[in-house]
Amino acid sequence: MVDDAEATEPALPEPTDPTEVTEPTEAGPTGDGPTGDAPTGDAPTGAEPTEGGPRELSPSGAGPVVADLEHEGEIAADYLEGLLDILDLDGDLDLDVEGERASVAIVGEGLGNLVGPAGATLEALQELTRLAVLQQTGERSRLMLDIGGFRARRRADLERLAGEVAERVRTGGEPERLAPMSPFERKVVHDAIALTGGLVSESEGEEPQRRVVVRPA
Repeated sequence: MVDDAEATEPALPEPTDPTEVTEPTEAGPTGDGPTGDAPTGDAPTGAEPTEGGPRELSPSGAGPVVADLEHEGEIAADYLEGLLDILDLDGDLDLDVEGERASVAIVGEGLGNLVGPAGATLEALQELTRLAVLQQTGERSRLMLDIGGFRARRRADLERLAGEVAERVRTGGEPERLAPMSPFERKVVHDAIALTGGLVSESEGEEPQRRVVVRPA
């Protein structure tokens, strides 16, 4: 374990030639339509915009082929293993495919420093990991990183919050604005509201103050 009092901060492994790539972001562009984070078309309110350039789709045309997403996860796992070695931290890597994105989780104890306040360090590491994938595949990645179960716990809290907000809006008939959230958090709330019926949600504002608004349909 690194002694924070004596050791200098270790340098994180970086993808080759980072100046040649554009860092992907999860949030959509400013003014992304009347539904906030939702793309135009038939997507449900609050659906997350698709990132990156053209890539091979599954035979159904529904999204990237699973093999490509699994490959993204393997690249990410190699990058994160190097990071853990540099930091002298122990952690197991779990790879999965959730929907149309690769998912990687670092499981273990003593990983709080990799999560950071309100998950800020985790978000930064996720972007670095996506850049590592981009360097090797040439495709922008929507890979989701979790560390120490932080996102899983946060998802459960947000789904519970969305249920409470939905009940208040349904009862009072007035819109309710939530606190600013990250793109991941907003999508969790959008998805939860979409399941309640009779309500809609949209995002408003500019990052990092972008927030979800829930209102009657």
